[in-house]
Amino acid sequence: MALPRSRPPVMRLTDAAAERVRSIIARSEKPVVGLRVGVKNGGCAGMEYTMEFAEAAGRFDEVVEDKGVKVLIDPKAIMYLLGTEMDFKADKMSAQFVFNNPNQTSACGCGESVAITPVRTEGFEPRA
Repeated sequence: MALPRSRPPVMRLTDAAAERVRSIIARSEKPVVGLRVGVKNGGCAGMEYTMEFAEAAGRFDEVVEDKGVKVLIDPKAIMYLLGTEMDFKADKMSAQFVFNNPNQTSACGCGESVAITPVRTEGFEPRA
């Protein structure tokens, strides 16, 4: 009998993103288990990335642990975020998380919203 094949994580973090997430979580006033990442409808391009503290993992959250950081992926966002790398960029004008998403097809001029095509995966089953 063949062993089940392991799946790659939905997303991964750069060193800069992991360091920034650790720093933000350390300053939280409430106990936090990680950072919840998702997408929602909105903006001129159609979708926006969302991030919030997670005090507990949801029943169907996809949990990604990378570089000592726990990221919980909203189950509705998994198919939009497969293969995404989360980075953190800072310069003289701004500091922000950047999502390098292979499923992103376009972005608005202001950089606040994106168009994302969900991954088509026949036979994909989320972890129980």
